[in-house]
Amino acid sequence: MTRLSADGRHPVRFKLNGRPVEAEAEPRMLLSDFLRQQIGATGTHVGCEHGVCGACTVIIDGMLTRSCLTLAAQADGCEVQTVEGLAPSPDRLGILQQAFRRNHALQCGFCTAGILMSLDHYLRRHPAPSEADIRDLLSGHLCRCTGYTPIVKAALEAAAELATTTQEKSDA
Repeated sequence: MTRLSADGRHPVRFKLNGRPVEAEAEPRMLLSDFLRQQIGATGTHVGCEHGVCGACTVIIDGMLTRSCLTLAAQADGCEVQTVEGLAPSPDRLGILQQAFRRNHALQCGFCTAGILMSLDHYLRRHPAPSEADIRDLLSGHLCRCTGYTPIVKAALEAAAELATTTQEKSDA
């Protein structure tokens, strides 16, 4: 049984990008606010606060989740992945992030974290997507800067690179 503090806050513990984290949350605190304010993981952005824009997308226990619609307490004991976990190291971008950079797939960058999380999740499960597949996935995200064309190009490029990398590993 979780004990509440005198002010009604309770501890929330989970693995964030593979590392254990813990902080206190008010019962109605959203996961997006908890990540940003309590944990300092500010890569998760808060846009519409209604789950429509997709900027706050994270992965919880393998499922894409809108963190602005999820209470922090619901993540207790879970595995949470955010955009900060996509890079293999602090000084190196992941394949998908590199493709975004090469293809100028972001401008203001506000929507980028959520789009990257959705694409990362999708590409791990569907290694050879079509342009239509990517566009369908992106329909759950709002981007007002790019018109999606460079995002689609970057996603297809990353998928091809990931497939090549996976094939090389299996041949070794």
